[in-house]
Formats: sequence, structure tokens, C-alpha cells
Amino acid sequence: MMDVLVLGAGPAGLSLAAELGQRGLSVQGLSLTDPADPLPNTYGIWVDELEALGHTEWLSHRWTNCVVQVRGRTLPLQREYGLIDRQRVQTHWLTTAERHGVQWLKGAVAQCHTTAQGSEVITQAGDTLSARLVVDATGHQPVLVQRKAKADVAYQAAYGIVGRFSQPPIEADHMVFMDFRDDHLSSLDQQQGPPTFLYAMDLGDGCYFVEETSLAQHPAISMDTLKHRLHQRLRHRGVEVSEIHHEERCLFPMNLPLPDLNQPVVGFGGAASMVHPASGYLFGALLRRGPMLANAIVDALNQANLTTPQVAQRSWDALWPQDRLRKHYLYLFGLENLMDFSPTQINHFFGTFFQLDTKDWAGFLADGLTLPQVVQSMIGLFGQAPNDVRWGLMTSVTRHGSLLQRTITL
Repeated sequence: MMDVLVLGAGPAGLSLAAELGQRGLSVQGLSLTDPADPLPNTYGIWVDELEALGHTEWLSHRWTNCVVQVRGRTLPLQREYGLIDRQRVQTHWLTTAERHGVQWLKGAVAQCHTTAQGSEVITQAGDTLSARLVVDATGHQPVLVQRKAKADVAYQAAYGIVGRFSQPPIEADHMVFMDFRDDHLSSLDQQQGPPTFLYAMDLGDGCYFVEETSLAQHPAISMDTLKHRLHQRLRHRGVEVSEIHHEERCLFPMNLPLPDLNQPVVGFGGAASMVHPASGYLFGALLRRGPMLANAIVDALNQANLTTPQVAQRSWDALWPQDRLRKHYLYLFGLENLMDFSPTQINHFFGTFFQLDTKDWAGFLADGLTLPQVVQSMIGLFGQAPNDVRWGLMTSVTRHGSLLQRTITL
């Protein structure tokens, strides 16, 4: 019997399997695809987050000139941003896992049975895999992790292009974190939304990445709408697409319910609802919270008197401690505000948010603040925001006060 069976070979599964293997556990992975298949999405991260983890070698590009643009203003962020080299980080995880004996199998889960002694996963091919603990890292629609259904799931959606253009779509050597300017839209679209923003990078050698993004919307904005808006935005600035090297389509849920934290299968990544509800961040959370989860699993498995459900409970508690649960509901409240705001309010909100102290907005986006610090930052934002944002926040307490209540009463 293996110590841990990890399901899924995306960033969540690969990173956790490597962490568990490094700690001396016997680990097996099961995935529908070859874990060496290229990772499909673009992953950006603030450089100081990787510096804290000692892995800046994973970056393919770095930008010191990072800005946010809102109606009438360009805000320099005074913080360095980086682009993850997907092949480099994937190779690191795979070679680390292989060096510590992690084996990957290709297959799909058909059934899972858990007893006090362990779990048995039966694949669709009829094979039986036994482990003292199963970790489901199969994404936002997990194969085993259970959560309550939700009808009004909000999605972040993005359509992007890597390519060459008739002229630079952004300033040379710049990274545009958010460009919420909407002068390329009709006055009706400007007023009624839904708002979208440009996320863009100068990749060097005349190549750029430009992506039109919807922060959160229910139902999700269509890829066709995002593609149309991206080309509208470019044309308005006299830019035409000359070559397309790669198209990216990204769609993921922002506010899935938390999993049942008492179930005997542990989740990680999207399967554990780890997407930051107010920002969509996940990659950095995998890097920070994976080692903590791996340590908790090792500690629990080393206690011979614990049953598999008890090991799972210790693991869930490490992944979702009370402080993080409270912040999660506060972030959900923030998400509801953003979805309720008009395009004008959105511009005013982010124009204020990114003028907070860097440690405040950075910590909010990365879930790096304590609950009192998050509350203090929100109070500071309320004090500095224009009246339309203040009014929106106040009226949101009436509509979404239950989320604030859960922050207090958990």
C-alpha cells in the first residue's frame, strides 16, 4: 500500500506529488494525461512571492515597469512582476518526484472506497490502487472531492494572443497588470458593462502577449465577446495583429463552495476551492500552501493510531484553518461587490485600491494578510474611495451581509 495517491497532473498535482516525495513518503500519481504534456495556460506571479520561496529561476521574464490603467490615470505599481517558464517549473516538479520514487500511471477513476486503514481507487480499466490517503488534485470539477452545488457560479474568463503587431500594443519593456480604460467601447457599453480589462506583457524581440479579461461574471462572458473587445481595444489605438503565435482561452470559477472538510479524500488546488475569490489567484497559493499540506500529511501518517479519515481531517484542517476560512468569506464579499459595481465604480475602485500601501494591496491579492490586516486594509480603502464606491460598499452589506456574518461567526 502506498502512503499517498495523488489524482491529477496539473500544477496542483505535480507540485504536491513532488513535495510529498521529498518528505520520504511513497507516492503514486494517477492522471488522464501524460504528466509531461505541456501545461496549457500562462502563469504570472509577483517576483517577491517567488523570492520568498527561493525559486526565481522559474521565471522566463521579469518586468520592473508594471502599471494599472484606469480612466484618466496610469498608476505605477513599484513592484516587479514575472512570467513563469512553464516547461522549467514542470520539469522541476517531474524530476524531483522521479528522484524520490514517485510513479505516474495513466487512467481514470471509476470508484473509491475508504476504510479506517486506507483507500482503494478502482480505475476504469479495472486496476486497484491502494493508499493510506488519496489527494484529489483534478481541478475545479474534481473526480472525488464533494462539495455542495451552486447555481450562480461566477467565472473569470480571458482571451489572449501571443504574437506580433503593427505597432507596440503597450509601452516597450512594460507589463500592464490591468487596463480598465474603456474609451474603445460605445457609450452604452461603457455604462452597462460588463467591464473587462487588458492584461499585457512585452515579451521582447517584438513579441507581445495581450489578453482581454473579465474579472468575474455570472454567467461567464463568452470568448467571442472577449475576442471582439480585444480587437476593438487594439484598433482604437491604431494596432493591428500581424502574427498570432498562440491563442489562449481561460475560464475558471471564482466562488465555488468550499468542499466538505470532513470527507476522507483530501483536495488540493481547484478541487479544494483554493482560487482567491476576489482576484482569481491560484498558482502562488499552490506554491505556498503545498508544503504546509505536505507537512501535515506526513505528520498525520507518522501517527500510527490515526485512521485514514482522521489523517484526512488533519490535512483539511491544515489547508483550511479557521483564520483562512474567515478570510475566504470576506474575499467572497469583495467578489460580490466587484460584480455589482458599474464600469465607472470599477475604475474608481481599482484607482483607489492600487494607491493603498503596497503591502496592503499585495497581501490582499495573495491572501498574505491576517484577518485583522485585511479588515484594516478594507477600512483604509473605504476612507480613500470616491463616494460612488463607498455607497456601493455600504449597500452591499445589505445584499451580501451573510458573508460578513460568516466571517464573524465561524
